[in-house]
Amino acid sequence: MKNDIGMTLFAVYDTTKSGESAYAGVIGYLNSSAEDLVAEIGFVIIAPTFHKTHVTSNAVGLLMKYALDVPGEGGLGLRRVVWQANAANTASVRTAKRMGFQQEGILRWHRAWRTSKARGGNGISVRKGDPKEDGFPLGRDTAILSICWDDWEGGVRAHVEATMARTK
Repeated sequence: MKNDIGMTLFAVYDTTKSGESAYAGVIGYLNSSAEDLVAEIGFVIIAPTFHKTHVTSNAVGLLMKYALDVPGEGGLGLRRVVWQANAANTASVRTAKRMGFQQEGILRWHRAWRTSKARGGNGISVRKGDPKEDGFPLGRDTAILSICWDDWEGGVRAHVEATMARTK
């Protein structure tokens, strides 16, 4: 992975069992901009053992709180947090919406996709003569979701905190 000052990754551990902690996955901020006061929560990879538990909600919630709370409350004071997901990845889009993100739209043909990634592609082959027809003949559509500071202060923070209170 190249050095990228806009990316910070974190290990996720489940510490809910007394005296134990279990590695549960990875999550991070991507495409961060201090100038624009924006970051993307991404690279969310949670081990299957922890799917449909409190782990994802808590990891995402912690990053949301740190990003959107103002510095006086221990946060960064960002104005916007973004979530991008393959539009075919309904679980990721559902997670973002459950955490209060609002869908803004779909970027069609957002990424060139290899044949080996057909499962995540948009199901449409490129036209004849496309410059990447041989190696990357498919496309990925990307769902864009976001939450802004005013959503956060207007009730989403309370919703996220209640969601994070769940430990099962």
